[in-house]
Amino acid sequence: MSQSTLVHGETGSIAGYDYGKPIVRRSPVSLEELRQLEETAGWTQEDARVLQRHGDIFRKQAEGMVDAWRAIIAGQPHLAKWFFGPSGKPDEEYKAKVKSRFVQWVEDVCFRPHDQAWLDYQEEIGLRHTPEKKDQTDHAQAPPLVPLRYIIAFVPTMATSSRRFFVDAGVKGDELQKLQDAWARAMQLHVTLWARPFAREGLW
Repeated sequence: MSQSTLVHGETGSIAGYDYGKPIVRRSPVSLEELRQLEETAGWTQEDARVLQRHGDIFRKQAEGMVDAWRAIIAGQPHLAKWFFGPSGKPDEEYKAKVKSRFVQWVEDVCFRPHDQAWLDYQEEIGLRHTPEKKDQTDHAQAPPLVPLRYIIAFVPTMATSSRRFFVDAGVKGDELQKLQDAWARAMQLHVTLWARPFAREGLW
């Protein structure tokens, strides 16, 4: 069974979730470059197997994980403001649409194979944080950029704050460390690819 067949639930109802659709442009990152990045990050097929092995945790807890991250974001004004509308208050409709895609992304991290469609969608996610595409998907009027510095700096929060979900699910000992490490490497790899649209041509 391929990883793509393991993705849980119906994704067609998620607004703006364009994974695998022709509307998503091809990533300028080659598959060869992706494999080199995986090697650099220490990502292996064993990491993929570890995440799949504990897939039920992510299926059941994806929303809880996203809620925990978003609570941290909401508590820091310099992060929360990227979801504000022209009124200077949070755009709740925009936040809800983004959340649905964020929850699905947690599952995608675990179950999607690192193929061309996956690579293309990481480019799309990156673009949606830049002035080129931010707000367009949801027709929002929030600030047109999430600065790259905050995306990079948030990686440790996403990586380490998830540990309690693993522990609560009963994962322990060496297996807990394997799961934590695989999740952390996955976070690093994704954010590295999201950074590409921010870089000047030839510098990424």
